[in-house]
Amino acid sequence: MNAILLDTVGMLAIWNESDQWHDAAEQAFTKLIASRVSVITTSYVLLECGNATTRRPIRRSVVDWRNVMSENGGLIFPGQHDWEQAWEAYARGEAGQAGIVDQISFTVMRRLGIRQAFTNDEHFRAGFEILF
Repeated sequence: MNAILLDTVGMLAIWNESDQWHDAAEQAFTKLIASRVSVITTSYVLLECGNATTRRPIRRSVVDWRNVMSENGGLIFPGQHDWEQAWEAYARGEAGQAGIVDQISFTVMRRLGIRQAFTNDEHFRAGFEILF
């Protein structure tokens, strides 16, 4: 699959103009959209974004993003096998002690053959290319 995973760090940086990574994320996102590459995210990344924006004015952005990703088929609901593999990697402390949501993203990315993530989260460097 020729696609890019949209990660929590990247999306929060786009929505939050005071985020330290906003400018870099915005530039990378503009290029990403212009390239017309498919984008996906997981239900777990979406939940993480929702939790992070609960008391912020950008909350509506998460709802809108969910709707767009659902409509275009880009919202992936990881299955039981993804879940088990991610927890095994988490238990081993893979990818620099990455959190469980990142481990689920890595599992889905490997399963779908995705090599790039819209993020600057260093944990993704353990096998993937980050875009800003």
